[in-house]
Amino acid sequence: MKAWFAGLAALLCLGAAPPPPGVALDLLLAETPAPKLADYRLFTDAAGRKINAGLTPYALNTPLFTDYAEKLRFAWLPPGTRAKYRGDEVFAFPVGTVLVKTFAYPADLRNPAENVRYIETRLLIHKASGWVAQTYLWNPEQTEAVLKRAGARVDVAFVDNQGRARSVDYAVPNQNQCKECHQLDETITPIGPKGRNLNGVLDYPEGSENQLVHWTRKGLLGGAPSSGTAPRTARWDDPAEPLDRRARAYLDANCAHCHNPRAVASNSGLFLGVEETRPAALGIGKGPVAAGRGSGNLQVSIEPGHAEASILAYRVASNEPGVMMPELGRTLIHDEGVALIRAWIDGMKRP
Repeated sequence: MKAWFAGLAALLCLGAAPPPPGVALDLLLAETPAPKLADYRLFTDAAGRKINAGLTPYALNTPLFTDYAEKLRFAWLPPGTRAKYRGDEVFAFPVGTVLVKTFAYPADLRNPAENVRYIETRLLIHKASGWVAQTYLWNPEQTEAVLKRAGARVDVAFVDNQGRARSVDYAVPNQNQCKECHQLDETITPIGPKGRNLNGVLDYPEGSENQLVHWTRKGLLGGAPSSGTAPRTARWDDPAEPLDRRARAYLDANCAHCHNPRAVASNSGLFLGVEETRPAALGIGKGPVAAGRGSGNLQVSIEPGHAEASILAYRVASNEPGVMMPELGRTLIHDEGVALIRAWIDGMKRP
């Protein structure tokens, strides 16, 4: 999984030089965020390409779409600690954990390890008081990333997987926007590293291995069942997976962090996590709580067999503010994701 990591393995491996200073746990736990990403010593080079000892790469079976950005994810746990496995929820991480996610664009998505431009690196740090989100913006020279509380806009150009020239007014979120998406029970929390979303194979520098097996073997995770019996989120872009599982995984990754009973869209009654089984809660035959331009004058969230009559399909296919869903995290329409959701709805039969 994730040829992106395999292509960058040589850059991410630690060299044979004397070991550099370790990750700065004292700064991670400090009340005031560090002004520069380099202060934390998560990477051993100024460009953030070489990870420090103890950082573990990970990838999600189905990630959130963010304007076609590539994402490099790493976890660092304080030495001697480990996370507790939870299948359908985010691992229970110890205090001091930092989850690192760098958003980057290769010049050509068909060659993901070449001419890569870093845009931002986001940190989720588990402090004694709870999780804290911080964002660091990379400079054009790719030599430094500085704390950015207020958000930013960055012009990005790239060639997509179909060979088309694309451009995006990339939005770096402000601190409040981070909190809006990463909120569960009114508390900031990670979204991606759930047991079922890490139950997949990753190309590590030393070879390919299931991530649950790898974390357990490295002493980073306790309580995980065998990968064959553990729940697993489907790969949204794997045509070998059933269409229903792929579409549900896509909605889980892109929508369920808000559309669940414990998050900011709980009043919508539309709950899109993979665990949801009630047809009405999934939007089948369900009218919107508040009609308006976001509904496109359509009557129900999902009209089985008719994507063109379904609000859900209408909103994921829009990039118009006030209409598009998700509301944050993208400015482009995800053509492949839209096609998946439409095919899923068109293939439905009313229960």
